[in-house]
Amino acid sequence: GIRGSPSLLCALDSSTLAMVFTGIVEEMGEVISVDKKADLPMWDGTKAEGFVLRIKSKVALEGAYIGCSIAVNGTCLTATKLDSDAFEVNCAPETLRRTDLGDLVPGSLVNIERSMAAGDRNSGHVVQGHVDEAGTILEFRPEGDSLWVKISLSDDLLPFVVPKGYIAVDGTSLTVCEVNTKEKWFNLMLIAHTQQCIVIPKKKVGDRVNLEADCLGKYAISAAGGLRDRVGALESELRQTKAMAALALALAAACAATRACRL
Repeated sequence: GIRGSPSLLCALDSSTLAMVFTGIVEEMGEVISVDKKADLPMWDGTKAEGFVLRIKSKVALEGAYIGCSIAVNGTCLTATKLDSDAFEVNCAPETLRRTDLGDLVPGSLVNIERSMAAGDRNSGHVVQGHVDEAGTILEFRPEGDSLWVKISLSDDLLPFVVPKGYIAVDGTSLTVCEVNTKEKWFNLMLIAHTQQCIVIPKKKVGDRVNLEADCLGKYAISAAGGLRDRVGALESELRQTKAMAALALALAAACAATRACRL
């Protein structure tokens, strides 16, 4: 974050302050190359193998600089090289495990969004670019000029996906319509305009898409989980106290009965 006096903060140009993403895709970029390079420099000067994507773009290059964040299919990546019509990003092993970026080949289209400036309007929702997992497209079903999309998800993500809640799919801010917890899927509807602006309709049944649940829901469930643990501990203590009280009453009654018999 940026710290300083209020006057200093007010003097800063809001265009220089980067925030998160919005899920409003700015353009579809095209993958130019997918390379495994064995000579990427490490912090100690040694070389190691890495996964590098080179993506043709236009909008994302406006105001871009080495080290800036660009969301590719909803994955927050760091620009490591910039040219007049393309940029490069490195993908860490964890990124490839969690996302669909390892499925990309030259010619693949990807959703692109620059990080949101502090003064910008957020027409989607807070998207961190931290993909939870890759789901699988199960079905496309047209209805009028709209398109239903059904997507699978895991038990781990299910608690965070709720009807009429937000979810980012390949970096696109979308509204969840239905959730089937037994069959482990959810669906959403794409209007005609959105269909023209993102990569999802260009994919096929069986293809993977990146999923990021609403981060506010994650924090809420995490907080509630801690509260639930504390309440559970208190309830356990209360049960033990009640059991001990019942035992004490039983012993007192037995002692009273024994004294009565002796009399």
